[in-house]
Amino acid sequence: MNASLPVSFLAEPPPHGGPDARGPARWDFSTNSNACGPCPEALAAVQQADASRYPDPSYTALRTVLAEFHQVRPERIVLAASASEFIWRITTLAARCGATAVSLPTHSYGDYAQAARAWGLSIHHRPTHWTNSTDIHTTTADLHWMCEPSSPQGLTDPMLQTAQPLSGRWWVLDCAYRPLQLHCPPPPAPMDHLWQLWTPNKALGLTGVRAAYAIAPLHSAEDAARLIALAPSWPVGAHGVALLHAWAQPTTQHWLASSLITLRHWKKSQQTLCATLGWQIEPGSRANYFVARPPTHTLHTALTHLRAQDVQLRDCTSFGLPGWLRLGVLPPQAQQALHQAWLNMQPVPHPT
Repeated sequence: MNASLPVSFLAEPPPHGGPDARGPARWDFSTNSNACGPCPEALAAVQQADASRYPDPSYTALRTVLAEFHQVRPERIVLAASASEFIWRITTLAARCGATAVSLPTHSYGDYAQAARAWGLSIHHRPTHWTNSTDIHTTTADLHWMCEPSSPQGLTDPMLQTAQPLSGRWWVLDCAYRPLQLHCPPPPAPMDHLWQLWTPNKALGLTGVRAAYAIAPLHSAEDAARLIALAPSWPVGAHGVALLHAWAQPTTQHWLASSLITLRHWKKSQQTLCATLGWQIEPGSRANYFVARPPTHTLHTALTHLRAQDVQLRDCTSFGLPGWLRLGVLPPQAQQALHQAWLNMQPVPHPT
């Protein structure tokens, strides 16, 4: 008996930035990785990791280092194979504990909704801008996802700024881009009632190393233990352990702070370039990426032509923003390549 599944049974993978079937593009604007990276100290740690041995299955030393870095107790640290793996795991726990609904930002990372759909949870999308507290309290769900700066727009999540608690047992703040805030952040919000999900590989320019961790809310020891019990053995390998350990070092944080200065300059010039090309730029992004709308009704064709010139951009249709692109901030040389590639695909006027 042939056990292989028909092609029609194979689901299409969700859209992501980064390498496609053709491999990595030379000028890849489609991810939010820190373009100043990789961080030298983190890269050296990963390269020197001892892959001949298992990590400690309890990650005792690593959890202690991360706890000290965040000034919390080690039992609040939950290791994860990646942010996506943690999204699926905490959604699983919420569903097993009786959750029926998930609250998401209007535009957000697709794995939040994908994990919810897999468990049959209803999905409520919150408005991007809330005008008053009444808007906030109409959002009822068991599991709330937040991301600040948001993806793809790099905006503040208004839900994070409210001081009034909402319904629901699980509040999760995706901190993927908090280390990559380039502009003045809003006043710090209380965090001890939230799950905080950290994925340092973006900030360190090492997205190929899959490793993440979460910080449990202050009084959620039971849920933290349940999440750890739901994990497979050794969710983080030796290279991920090395990355996360390097992340907590002062020299790494100093490198990151310096890189933000460079990224601010690159972002300003990249937005100027997009405006010169006639692209509409959505204001307000505080991160190392922003969204823009090119003046074309055939965006898919344009992206295909750009990809043929080794320039890759991220279509925002899967985020609920058709016609818009998310652009990670890249160095001037990459910006020049984008400029030339866009000009190359424009029709040449015929002489009169």
